[in-house]
Order: sequence, then C-alpha cells, then structure tokens
Amino acid sequence: MQCPGAQYLASAERTPRQREWRPQLYRKCTDTTWLFLFFLFWTGLMFITGYSVAAGATGRLLFGYDSFGNVCGKKNSPVEGAPLSGQDMTRKKHVFFMNSCNLEVKDVRLNSTILCVSRCPEEQLSTLEEVQLFADNNGSFLCVYSLNSINYTQNPNAYSLCPRLPVPPSKSFPLFNRCIPQTPECYSLFASVLINDVDILHRILSGIMSGRDIILGLCIFALALSLGMMVTFRFITTLLVHIFIALIISGLLFVCGVLWWLYYDYTHDLSIELDTERENMKCLLGFAVLSTVITAVLLSLIFVLRKRIKLTVELFQVINKAISNSPFLLFQPLWTFAILIFFWVFWVAVLLSLGTAGPHSHSDGSTKE
Repeated sequence: MQCPGAQYLASAERTPRQREWRPQLYRKCTDTTWLFLFFLFWTGLMFITGYSVAAGATGRLLFGYDSFGNVCGKKNSPVEGAPLSGQDMTRKKHVFFMNSCNLEVKDVRLNSTILCVSRCPEEQLSTLEEVQLFADNNGSFLCVYSLNSINYTQNPNAYSLCPRLPVPPSKSFPLFNRCIPQTPECYSLFASVLINDVDILHRILSGIMSGRDIILGLCIFALALSLGMMVTFRFITTLLVHIFIALIISGLLFVCGVLWWLYYDYTHDLSIELDTERENMKCLLGFAVLSTVITAVLLSLIFVLRKRIKLTVELFQVINKAISNSPFLLFQPLWTFAILIFFWVFWVAVLLSLGTAGPHSHSDGSTKE
C-alpha cells in the first residue's frame, strides 16, 4: 500500500513504440482534500443517525400519541407527572382530537386534548347521550380516560372532559391514523392547522410518507431504464446516440411544458384555504423558470456540439467492448437499486426519529406531550 502523495511505477515498456494512448507511467493519490471532506460528511451523517436513535421516539410519530404521554396502539410505561399515562392502548390505534373543528396552535402546541380511541366516529354526534351510546356500542371512548362512560351524561364536568359538541363525522386517515373530520368547514380548518402550523420537519415527513408509492414507482422505473441502457450499450451503438439525443430533447420540452401548464392551472384555480397551495404555486413557478433555462442551455449545447456525435458513437463502442469483457456490469443497476432503496428507507427512519427527538414536556398541569 502506497502512502498518500507517493509516486510509484505503474507500467513501462522495454521496447518503446508509438501509440495513441497508454496508462500514466507514474501514479499518485489524488483528491485527498475531497476524500477528507467526504469522510467528514459521513461522520456528520453517522452523528445525526446516532442522535436520532438515542433521543428519538419514532413510534410517537408513526402511531400517534395522546395528551398524556401514551402512544396509541401500544402498551405504554408510566410517565412521571402524568397520572393518566402508562395505559394499555393496543386496541386504541386511532388519534382523536376533542376539538377538531376549532384547532389552534399556541406555543407550538395544539389547544385540543388528544385521545387514543379504538374507532373514529363516522356519524355526527350532537349530544352527550349520543357520545355515550357510541362508546357503549363500539367500545370507543371519546371523553378523557378518567371519566367512565356511565357518567358521560351525569358528571357536571362532562362538557369539559368530553369533545366539543357537535362531534363531526371523521375517518381515519392512513397516514399516522389520525381521525380526520369529514365536514368541509372542519376539514379545511383542521388541515390548515396540521399542515401549515406544524414544524417543517413534520411537513417533510408527511410529504415523503404520502408520496411513498410515487417514490417507489420512480425507483422501479429508474431501475428498468438503467437495465435498458445497459442492454443498449451492449447490443446497440450506432443508433444509440441519436435516440438518446432525441429522448433528451423530447423530455426537456415535455417537462418544461408540463411545469408551465401546471403553473397556469394553479393561477386560475388556486385554493386560498391552505398556505401550502400558494407555496406550491411559487415552487412551480421556480421550477418552470429553472427548467426553461436548463432546456435552453442544453439545446444550445446540443446544437453547437452536433458535429461531435461521431466521437460519441466511438466512445459507446468502447463501452460495448468493456461490457463484453465484464458481463456482470449488466447487473450493476440491480445492486445500485438495492443500495438506493436501503439508503432511502434508512434516512426516512432517521428523519422520523429526529422528528420525535426530545423528552416529554408539560403542556398544562396534568397532561404531557
């Protein structure tokens, strides 16, 4: 093993002869500075991973938790200072907001008491009698755990310990098992609070989890495209460059046109209920302008360098010979795909842990978050 910066003889010829290309005779380590920065980068990633594993509580975000420190759908341990913590919630997998139609965020906390319930109310409950009947029939208790369902209509403090009436019909959303109100007025306010007022990390996580099918689909499409390109390198070289250039031009024009069309559609049918809609419009405008600039630059380069296509064809012929001598290169997209999927899943898990890092904190005199 050679020391960094040292030079050593790589190859030499006893009988000198003229040739167009040959390996460099003396080789040495290069880019040591960038290698050091690369190791620093990975050290930082490992530090973030270690912190998220040590301090995070991914289950709180994935399964949801109530205002007393209990994670829904799990058997919990008692939390000091929270008398209603440490309950068995294995059958209560849904997160219910007692004041879902009037949610507000105060000091980075929701003003509504949150409970773990076994079922979301699918019909409107207008009275405490209906709330009690729903609890008796479905085993889903919508009032604070300390209040027995028998006392829903008898306890003088029931109105403060039970959800605000009327309770809107709700449905469990697949993402994080939250009971989402279904009435238009409640849904718009509920969504605007949860989407616009939560911290940026939770918004990123929600976007990743809601678009996971699209992400996986694009990964599979990229795998198929990579395999197709490898096969093309091996068996087709003459038409490859022309096909590739045609695909690039078509793809650039298509992406640019779609982005401008989406921006035009947003400007004429913009919903002002959510701030994210306006943010999406600004992002689309930025992406459309950026794609237009990139398209113009690449089309100009293709036009200027059109006479060098023959050199590119010769380069692909060299690639064809390399793949012929190393046939396992055809399977390179497979392990690249596996590594990328593992990397994506790993860092989603790290982000989930970071989103829940930190100890429980008092939100009022008796509850914890």
